[in-house]
Formats: sequence, structure tokens, C-alpha cells
Amino acid sequence: MSSKQNILSAIRTHVVPSAELPSLEQSWIRFADPLAQFQTLLESVGGRFVRVPNLAAIAVELAKVPEFVLAQQVVSNVPEVAAAIDPSSLIDLAAVDDPHTLETIDWAILPAEFGVAENGAVWVTDEQLRQRAIYFITQHLALVLSADQLVHNLHEAYARLTLGKSSLGLFISGPSKTADIEQSLVIGAHGPRSMTLFCVDPTLS
Repeated sequence: MSSKQNILSAIRTHVVPSAELPSLEQSWIRFADPLAQFQTLLESVGGRFVRVPNLAAIAVELAKVPEFVLAQQVVSNVPEVAAAIDPSSLIDLAAVDDPHTLETIDWAILPAEFGVAENGAVWVTDEQLRQRAIYFITQHLALVLSADQLVHNLHEAYARLTLGKSSLGLFISGPSKTADIEQSLVIGAHGPRSMTLFCVDPTLS
């Protein structure tokens, strides 16, 4: 019998004792101020957090961002924001057949379903979004989240997921980044160079 066969035979005869799975019925982490926790973590990974009283205020805040002012092509799946954008620069994502043509998009403003205070991430899907590549190919990404759609931890987040309604779902926290090279953090390495989270909080009115 060869060495390889000896090893495989030993593996087959080794019985691993069974172990019960841990219970998920536990007191998972919660925060006194989940919104503040969310903001802290998002900003710690290079994201930008902007609190606004309503959707119309997003366009006002975007007008203060130099990169947005200089943008030539913008996508917005948030109607209230799209209405305030110069029509000549607005790209209708629903009319785009080839996602490769999106490589020239400067900004994309898209809705998020909910956020997670534990890790500063938001859940997004491609439901009602024809070209899901926009999340990764745009130069600057802006996500819009309602302040009341925030959970404390990932256990609560997973309980909210409705798999099957869309073909893509993912958590996003901050812009694209890597620290693989010489342990030096590089922002915008493989995707959006910036990520802004607009938190719509009517209590600010």
C-alpha cells in the first residue's frame, strides 16, 4: 500500500465525535446608541456619514462635495435625488443594456434596505436594479438609509434577509480598500473611491 493510500485509509477510519451546535438564542450585543455606533464604525473604514432630515436634503449635501459638482455622469435610483440633478448628466440605469458602458459613471446614488450597528455595514440588493455592476464600477458610491432601518447586530440582520427575491445581495461598509501590499491601506483599489451614507432621520427637522 502506498503512502497516499495509508494516509487516506487513516483518515477514513478516524471518527470525529459529534458535537451539538451552539444555541442562537443568546443575548447578542446591543448598543445604547446604535446610530452613533454605526457612524463610528463606518467612518473608521473610510466611509462618510451624513445625516439629513429628508430625501430632498441629500441633493443639497451633494452640492457641497467637489467630486460631485465636477461629475459628468450620475446614476440615481432615488427619485427625490434624481429630480434635483442636472438632466444632462443623469444616466437612466434601466435603459443601459451593457454594464461595461457604466465604467464612465462618476456617482451612483442608490437605496439601502437596512444597516447594522455592529459593523457599520448596509444591506443592498439588485432588486429593481437592472445593472448590479453599478455598485462596483462607479467612481463614487452614495447609499441612502432610513434611520429607523437600523439593527444592532448581525444576528438581527440575518433574520431580516429575504433570500430569493433578488439574485444579488451583499453588505457594504465603506469604499473599496485593500491593505495587502506592505500592510498599507489603499482606498478605492478595486471599486468605488468613496462611499457616502446618507442617513435620513426626520427627527432632525
